[in-house]
Amino acid sequence: MSFTTFLVDDDPGILKALARLVRTAGYESRCYSSSQEFLRDHDPSIPGCAILDLRMPELDGLELQQRLAAAGVERPIIFLTGDGNIPASVQAMKAGAVDSLTKPLRREVLLSPLSRAEERDSK
Repeated sequence: MSFTTFLVDDDPGILKALARLVRTAGYESRCYSSSQEFLRDHDPSIPGCAILDLRMPELDGLELQQRLAAAGVERPIIFLTGDGNIPASVQAMKAGAVDSLTKPLRREVLLSPLSRAEERDSK
């Protein structure tokens, strides 16, 4: 089974750009416009990582990370933020995130964290 990126961002333009970026890096992607949509459709048995927007309405990326952990889901997570919120990034990393990156995102910046997430997911 191939490695899938689960992309969660409330900005449709960012979501489309992320999907294109991970596809050109050779990864499959599934796109979600909200954390709730992701939780409804998520299958933890599919190998992959979640790439989450840190700031989203209703249920933000940190809250989604907490819900996955509470459910016993050990999905590698890479966070994206548009505002470089250091305290939130530190909280995400302490909770086990692979990385926390700043938007806009260049392909080469995402490749190393994706590789680490793939390695972590295979254990």
